[in-house]
Amino acid sequence: MRVAEPILHVDMDAFYASVEVVKDPSLKGKPLIVGGQGGRGVVTSASYEARAFGVHSAMPMVRAIRLCPHAELRSNDFPSYLEYSKLIREVFLSFTPLVEPLSLDEAFLDVAGSVKIFGAPVEIGRQIKHRIAGLGLGCTVGVAPTKFLAKLASDAAKPDGLLVVPADRVTEFLHPLPVKALWGVGERTGEVLTRLGLRTVADIAMMPKRTLERAVGESLGQHLHNLANGIDERAVKPHEAAKSVGSEETFARDLDDTTEIVREILRLADRTAGRLRSSGHSGRTVTLKVRFSNFSTITRSRTLGHDTNTTAEIYEVARALYLKLDPQRPRIRLLGVSVTGLTTGAPLRQLELGVGSDGAGWDEASKAVDDLRRRFGERSVGLATLLEEPRPDEGGSLE
Repeated sequence: MRVAEPILHVDMDAFYASVEVVKDPSLKGKPLIVGGQGGRGVVTSASYEARAFGVHSAMPMVRAIRLCPHAELRSNDFPSYLEYSKLIREVFLSFTPLVEPLSLDEAFLDVAGSVKIFGAPVEIGRQIKHRIAGLGLGCTVGVAPTKFLAKLASDAAKPDGLLVVPADRVTEFLHPLPVKALWGVGERTGEVLTRLGLRTVADIAMMPKRTLERAVGESLGQHLHNLANGIDERAVKPHEAAKSVGSEETFARDLDDTTEIVREILRLADRTAGRLRSSGHSGRTVTLKVRFSNFSTITRSRTLGHDTNTTAEIYEVARALYLKLDPQRPRIRLLGVSVTGLTTGAPLRQLELGVGSDGAGWDEASKAVDDLRRRFGERSVGLATLLEEPRPDEGGSLE
């Protein structure tokens, strides 16, 4: 039996804010803003009550507070968000092994092989919504023949909705949408298409492909032509490996003191190492990201001859990368430390710093720290160098 709409896109509703409500039920129904609390903090999530005042993610926190001064404020709690993301992933995997996560709070599911057990794709969507509601969270589900259409369907159904785009009604759903709905149409491409008089997806679909390719380039033209005609042959890729694990901070004031900067690199290395271990990864390329006060940004990387997931080794590499920078550089606005070249599992070799030739001391110490943080919270244990230091606005990634 061929399933006409086998792809689901599940997108959590105001995920970080919703997790904060689960942690503190007194926040339910209130305007809630989650993000960095410093002067340069950025909104990472907002409840729908706060969104009614114009607050949205990626907005400067200062502006968000001006728009909604009576909102409840919460700092990012990435360990909690990761834990709930894992619970959500378990729900998805209970219906199909074909799950492609896009971030902590959204994923594609191919349920073509699951209909004999769980029913039609739309029924699977309803069951997923019910299971996630049991976690105290809300989600929106799009059901369609392709990934692109499923994502558009979930966008259209937000919040807390479920929308099916049947295979025989793709054109009816897709063609009235604005051209910016097509993946690959950013600001610049949108301007080119507008100059050509193309304002809807239908306009793109009806334009000769060669004309479109001449206007925006052969590759992008072919891509947009296919999407506008409902063609998206990409399969759901299950369990796609994370590309990088990292952490970054934008500071409330620009940094220039080497001692202070190195301390922040240590903080970031510790956070990144913890996220590596929590996600079950290790890696061998350490990257330092620096954004200066003039908003220019550079990255510097070093690849080790072995995998690592320890604070000490990630810190030593990132610190060395920083110390090689021009001492006459501008003040620093943002720092980030990330690790790429990831593999699954603990590294085969640990750092040797006087704790045993096999590095077992660092391994055991890291496990002990992780256990304490899981039991008593992220700030329950930390490096002595960082005690009683102010915490700048936090950010992080697992991509």
